[in-house]
Amino acid sequence: MATITKTSPLAPKGGFPSLPVISGVRFASVAAGVKYQGRTDVMLAEIAPGSSVAGVFTRSATRAAPVLDCQAKLGTVDDPNAGFAFLVNSGNANAFTGGAGVAAVGHTAGAVAKTLSIPESHVYTASTGVIGEPLPHEKITSALDKLSADLDPEKIEDAAQAIMTTDTFAKGAERVIEVDGKPVKIAGIAKGSGMIAPDMATMLVYIFTDAKISQPALQALVSSENARSFNCITVDSDTSTSDTLLVAATGASGVDVEGHAGFAEALHDVMLDLAHLVVRDGEGATKFVEVQVTAAVNDTDAKRVAMAIANSPLVKTAIAGEDPNWGRVVMAIGKSGAQADRDRISIWFGDVLVAENGWVSPDYVEADAAAHMKGEVLLIRVDLGLDTGAATVWTCDLTHGYIEINADYRS
Repeated sequence: MATITKTSPLAPKGGFPSLPVISGVRFASVAAGVKYQGRTDVMLAEIAPGSSVAGVFTRSATRAAPVLDCQAKLGTVDDPNAGFAFLVNSGNANAFTGGAGVAAVGHTAGAVAKTLSIPESHVYTASTGVIGEPLPHEKITSALDKLSADLDPEKIEDAAQAIMTTDTFAKGAERVIEVDGKPVKIAGIAKGSGMIAPDMATMLVYIFTDAKISQPALQALVSSENARSFNCITVDSDTSTSDTLLVAATGASGVDVEGHAGFAEALHDVMLDLAHLVVRDGEGATKFVEVQVTAAVNDTDAKRVAMAIANSPLVKTAIAGEDPNWGRVVMAIGKSGAQADRDRISIWFGDVLVAENGWVSPDYVEADAAAHMKGEVLLIRVDLGLDTGAATVWTCDLTHGYIEINADYRS
């Protein structure tokens, strides 16, 4: 497997953020040798009894055994006095592994349940890495005693590092808000760098809060906010077999946030921060790109156009080369399948109007657009001139680094 040694130039300058301790959650990680040598590759999160767990998952038709298992368990509370657990390994996706994959999930989930004295239905597992190789589950189960002994509420950064594959930095985000004068905390971690084009959530994402909220209400909120965050990013147009987003609300703060707009906004902010971090760590990425589409016939068409631009290899390579090739944006609009009228389209790179009314803008100066393309954070804006539909998505450039990482991913 390709070894990633250089941190993305788009990584946060301050490194991993200081995340608040979430009462009711403890973390541990270990180097189990699932695939990698000399680094942690298994994470365990223990979650207190009475918590609510919500999630969204990949819609891939070839989704992995852990995903199918999590989907079947979601919303299950077989013992209200028992807690929950998330177990994650990196290096092996346990995907396209047939009956062996199902058995591996059973072995690991069952072992966690026994170790923590909780029902197996309360254990959610995830695996990320190479597809099609049997998961050496015995390496994970043999590490559970150490994981259990090391559980600590302050080890969330270690957990974030243990779930990385081709990531160049660990990803975390947080918000602390006041509800009725009391603090409510949210802390989340994510992994993801390639095979990123959601259609659910994306990659592996784990978010924890001490808020009090019922499982159905939390599920509705997670599904809604996912549509405005993780479902609006793309690195390479490839949807993973293993994408999993789980949110656990322990209720330890005693603050009921059901229907509270401020909590919904804070959760959205954490999810969007993590989504952006994944794009910033896109394999080989040197540019973070926001694509805005307005005046489409509806929001669906606007997103269709935005994703066509964001996923276009020709657009993404032009961005990598700092070339303001607006003709490639025109191409992407046309191929998207959305309704468009050539003579009503306007295109901007940053604040520079490059095309309007079906032709290059008479005031366009290419040097101005080229100057914008030299930045690390770019904006491509399209107005279709049809109606009020709008969408914003985020992507990155496509460089030779992406090829280097993925050409020998299994070696």
